[in-house]
Amino acid sequence: MSRSEYLRLADTVAAEIAGGTFRPGDRLPPQRAFAYERKIAVSTASRVYAELLRRGLVVGEVGRGTFISGEARRGVAAPGEPRGIRIDLEFNYPMLPEQTGLIAKSLAGLEQAAALDAALRQATSIGTPSIRSIAALHLSKGTWAADADQLVFTGNGRQSIGAALAAVVPTGGRCGVEALTYPFIKGIAARLGITLVPLAMDGEGVRPDAVQKAHQEAHLSAIYVQPAVQNPLGTTMSPARRVDLVRVVEELGLPIIEDNVYAFLDDEPPLASIAPDTCLVIDSLSKMVAPGLTLGFIVPPRHLRESVMASVRSGGWTASGFAFAAAERLMGDGTAAELARLKRVDAHARQKLARERLAGYELQSHAGCYHLWLTLPAHWRSQSFVAAAARRDVALTPSTTFAVNSGHAPNAVRLALAAPAMDQLDAGLGVLASMLGVGEENFDSTE
Repeated sequence: MSRSEYLRLADTVAAEIAGGTFRPGDRLPPQRAFAYERKIAVSTASRVYAELLRRGLVVGEVGRGTFISGEARRGVAAPGEPRGIRIDLEFNYPMLPEQTGLIAKSLAGLEQAAALDAALRQATSIGTPSIRSIAALHLSKGTWAADADQLVFTGNGRQSIGAALAAVVPTGGRCGVEALTYPFIKGIAARLGITLVPLAMDGEGVRPDAVQKAHQEAHLSAIYVQPAVQNPLGTTMSPARRVDLVRVVEELGLPIIEDNVYAFLDDEPPLASIAPDTCLVIDSLSKMVAPGLTLGFIVPPRHLRESVMASVRSGGWTASGFAFAAAERLMGDGTAAELARLKRVDAHARQKLARERLAGYELQSHAGCYHLWLTLPAHWRSQSFVAAAARRDVALTPSTTFAVNSGHAPNAVRLALAAPAMDQLDAGLGVLASMLGVGEENFDSTE
C-alpha cells in the first residue's frame, strides 16, 4: 500500500470518528484484527494507527490497547481553555477569597497619572535595576540567592520556558523531559522545532541513569525538569537525588531548564543552589499571585544570559511595563509572599480533603500540592473516566495530556484541586469516589 493509500485509510477512520461511528473511550480492535477487517497488511495497519496517534485522534494505554481520544474533536495534546463546567478539576489556578483585596491594597495609586505614565512605557527583557533587585530577593530561597544582575523577564512562565528552550536547544535539537510532564511544553517545543525525549521516572522524579541513556541514544542538548512539586505527579526530589542528577548532567555537559513555578508550595531550594553554572531557573507569578496578573522570570547562568535575552526579544516575549510596575509593588511590599503563605495553607487543606474522600485508591502527590495523581482501578480506563466525569459535570485531565509519548500513557488522571470552592471540591470528589466504586461497565446504569 502506498503512502497516499494508508493516509486515505487514516482519513476514513478519522471521518468515522467525526461522524460518531466511534466515540471517545471506544477501543479500536488490535492491529491484526483491524488489518483483517480492512483487508490490508498488518504493517499497513500499524502505519494507520501511528497516523491516528500523531493526529491526536487515538491514545494508547499500556497493556490495554488503543482508544478513541477524549480530545479527538479538539485534536490537541494540551488542555484548551476552561469550559465553564460546574466543578473544574482540570485547571489549576488558585484564587483565595481574600486575595483580590490584598492585591488591590498593594496596587493602590498605580492608577494615578505619574505612576501610570511610567507603567505604560516600553519595557525591556531585563527591566530596571529596581525590579531586578526586588525580584532577586523574592526568588531567593534557602541556600540559593538569585543574582539580580542575571535576571531576565518575560510575560509569563510559558514564555520563560520558550525563551530558555530557544536559548539552549537548536532547531532540530532534542531536549530530555520527564516522561509525564507539564503539557504545554509539548506545543512550545513543536513550534521551536525541538524534539522532546521522554526520561524514565521513579518516585523521586527523573532517574539520572535515564538521562545518561537518552543522551547516548539521542544526543540531548538540554533537559527540562520540575524538581519541586512536579506537575502532574506532585513529587519533590530528595537532596540525594538532586545531587545525583546534577552530577550526571554536569558530566554530560547539559544545561538544566529548571521549572519552579509550583515550588512556592515547598521548602526545597532550586537545583541552581548546587549547580549555578548549569541551571536556568524558571518561575512566574501566575500561581502565587493570580493568572491575570503575571510576570515570568529566568535566572540563567552568566554565560547564557545574552542568549536568553536574545531569545526573549526574538520571540516577542518581553513583559509589559504595567506587569513590571504591578509585580514590583506586589513583591516589594510582601503581598506576593503573603499570598504564597496563604496558598500553602489552602493547598494543605485541599490535599487533606482529597485524600480523605479518595481513601483506599492509589494516589500520588505532595502534602501541600494543588494537584493529585490518581491511578485508576482496573475496571476504569483513563479516557472513559474523564468522559464519564464530564457527564456528571466534573472536569479533570487524562494521563495522555501529560505523557510525552501519548501512546504509552498510564491508566491515570490528574485532579487539579485549586479552582473550586471547598464545598464544590468536596462535592466533585464525592462524585469521583462514587464512580470509582461502581466501575466503567456499570456506570451508565447508575445515572
